[in-house]
Amino acid sequence: MWIVPLRGDRLVWAITACCCTGFLLQGYDQGVMSGIIGANNQFGKDFGEPNPTEQGLIVAIYDIGCAVGALVVFFFGEALGRKRMIMSGAITMLVGTAILTSATTRAQLYVGRIVTGIGNGFNSSSIPVYQSETCDGLVRGMLVCLNSTITIVGLVIAYWLDYGLSFVDGPIQWRLPIGFQAVFALALLIQVVVLPDSPRWLIAHNRRDEGASVLAQLEGHESIDHPDVVYKMKEIEVSLEQESIGGPFKYKELIQGGPLGNFRRMCLCSGIQVMQQFTGANMINYLAPVVYENTMGLSRNLSLILGGATAITFMVASFLPIWTVDKYGRRSLLMISAAGLSLCFVLTSILLSTGSTSAAYGATAMVFLFQIFLGIGFLPIPWLYPAEISTTRIRARGGSVSAFSNWMSTFIIVQITPPTIANIGWRVFVIFAIFNAIWVPVVYLFFPETKGLELEDVDHIFEKGGITGGVWESLKAGEGGRTVRRRRIAEDVEVREEKGKEEDV
Repeated sequence: MWIVPLRGDRLVWAITACCCTGFLLQGYDQGVMSGIIGANNQFGKDFGEPNPTEQGLIVAIYDIGCAVGALVVFFFGEALGRKRMIMSGAITMLVGTAILTSATTRAQLYVGRIVTGIGNGFNSSSIPVYQSETCDGLVRGMLVCLNSTITIVGLVIAYWLDYGLSFVDGPIQWRLPIGFQAVFALALLIQVVVLPDSPRWLIAHNRRDEGASVLAQLEGHESIDHPDVVYKMKEIEVSLEQESIGGPFKYKELIQGGPLGNFRRMCLCSGIQVMQQFTGANMINYLAPVVYENTMGLSRNLSLILGGATAITFMVASFLPIWTVDKYGRRSLLMISAAGLSLCFVLTSILLSTGSTSAAYGATAMVFLFQIFLGIGFLPIPWLYPAEISTTRIRARGGSVSAFSNWMSTFIIVQITPPTIANIGWRVFVIFAIFNAIWVPVVYLFFPETKGLELEDVDHIFEKGGITGGVWESLKAGEGGRTVRRRRIAEDVEVREEKGKEEDV
């Protein structure tokens, strides 16, 4: 049972604050190694001066841990619930941080990175689902995008803490930045303990009264008999009834087509995260100082400063979707983002091919512009979209498939980036420019719009079947589904009333 007595918007914002703490921790973890590796510093001396390939492994093995954590959620997350998975993630990250901070060998460093990654895998799979299932459809995009903004705040904190401690001698130069993530993990644990679980998860697991109580709190009502709460309960129950026609969950459902379109949903959950990583985002966000130093020929100190400034630019840009994602929709922002990212990397490649110092500064400006285009679309939406398009029955597994795809793709990108830069230099930007150009038609053809729709309304987008059904008529499909469901709820209420009259007679 939860402890927090808040209701209505205050409870929604308390849940949002908790989710933001989880993403703050994730962003910090993503950025903390970038200012530590790749230099002739205390970290390099303590761990045997790792070469570019070994540097990539130190950073990227964390993503393997995240992928393992996502797989754990895939198999056990639905049984344990959103709240307990987030609690488990916070505790696991505290353990991993202790291992990392006390590391004296590279083997211990790898173990600590993996354990910390497993905890973040729990969080990154569960937090977007938890957030999406506890907020209204009209503000869902804004609140989940706020999580992504806070991710970049964590990234900025990590970059500048690394930079400040780069002037300090001794092991504290790297132990303090790595150990500082425990502050965020502990804050996450304290917050989630006092919050309720997802009402949709509670209702789906036969804890109807508790789910109704949480819904009443979220809606801001004292009684579970309030008409708004009763209607919302029936809306969720009707949706669950449709999803559960085949009986208890079977994993083969995830590859089935039909009116529910689960296989298509899983492909979209996975695909959007793969696309995010192959924008080149984490080539910049994990390894910005390495990129500036080794592709543009800038000094280590200037590269560290620019890495921090890049993160600040990214943070400012990440605020834009908070006001635009529910107004202009997911599809438009994704296509604008991909087109802008491609153009930035094309110009970066052209400038760096000249080999001049002034061109290198121009290319640096293009990387800053890249962060703006990334912030408005491909930063937040891949974390929002999978939870929106999954049904309640498969949402935990959809979130874990999405997170697994993200972290495995991140592992590939971060592992190959240092040696790729060492071998082909600026030409790495050409590769990502091509990928970004491809994502524009992919989004246009295959990704339906979900803005403004309740989670139960999104189900009706997929009723036409195929791989493009509902893509260009998604809002109409959602409205049609809402009308059908309202009719079914009204019919159900009428039947219950008739039965009650018969029992009275």
